[in-house]
Amino acid sequence: MQALANLTPEQRSRIKCLFADIDDTITTHGRLSAEAYSAMERWQAAGKMMIPITGRPAGWCDHIARMWPVDAVVGENGAFYFYRDKQEGRLKQRFLFDAAMREQNRQNTLAIRDKVLAEIPGTAVASDQNYREADLAIDFCEDVIPLDRAAVDQIVEIMQAGGMTAKISSIHVNGWFGDYDKLTMTKLLLKELYDTDLESEKNNYAFAGDSPNDSPMFGFFPISVGVRNLEDFLDRVEHKPAYITRGRAGAGFAELVNCLLE
Repeated sequence: MQALANLTPEQRSRIKCLFADIDDTITTHGRLSAEAYSAMERWQAAGKMMIPITGRPAGWCDHIARMWPVDAVVGENGAFYFYRDKQEGRLKQRFLFDAAMREQNRQNTLAIRDKVLAEIPGTAVASDQNYREADLAIDFCEDVIPLDRAAVDQIVEIMQAGGMTAKISSIHVNGWFGDYDKLTMTKLLLKELYDTDLESEKNNYAFAGDSPNDSPMFGFFPISVGVRNLEDFLDRVEHKPAYITRGRAGAGFAELVNCLLE
C-alpha cells in the first residue's frame, strides 16, 4: 500500500466519483464528524459525485439518501441502492430482490440467528436489525463487549453453514442469501442511473474503506484507499487497497478528499 502523496495530479483530477464505506471510514467511533461531513460537501461542490457503499440498513440509507450530501447510497452490502431523484425531489429505491423474496429470506435467517445467539456467548443481534430489509447483522463490538476473533470466525462459520454469504465489517458480521456484494450493486447502480460501464471506466472512480467486507471494492478499483484503521484487520483482507491514509476513520476520509481536490 502506498501513501496518498504518490497519486499523480493526473490521477487525482480524473476522479469524478468517490465511493466510500461509512462505518469507521466516513464516521469515527460511530459518529459523523463535522470534518468528514464537510469533506463530502466540498467534494460535491467541486462537481464530483459522492456515493456511500455500506453494510448499514435500509432505514439508515433512507435518511442518508435524503439528508446527506450524496448522489446515491448502496446499503446492506449490496442488497439495494437508494437515491433522491433531483427532478421529482423524491426518494427512489432499487432492490435486487422483490418484497416476497426478501420476506422469505428473512424467515430463513431466524434459525441461523438463534443458533448464533445460543452457541456464541456475548453475541447480540445488531441494534439496527429492525431497519434491515435483506440481511442479518450480528454485533461483535458496537453495542456489546468486543468478542475475540475466534468468536467472530464462528459467527461466519454458522452463517455459511446455513447457506448464507457472510462478511465481516468493523462492527458486525453480516449474512444474507444471494450471490452479491458491494461491488455487484455498485456496478448495477452506475449502469442504471448513469449508463456507465464501471468495468471500462473504473480508472475514473475511487473507493475508500476500512474493513474486510470492502475487499471486493479494493480489488476492483485501481485507486482504492484504506483509511489507517484498516491495519487493524489487514490480515483478514484478501484484496489490499492500493493506497492508505495517514489519518484514521473520518480524518482519513477527509484527508483523501483534500488530496483528490488538490
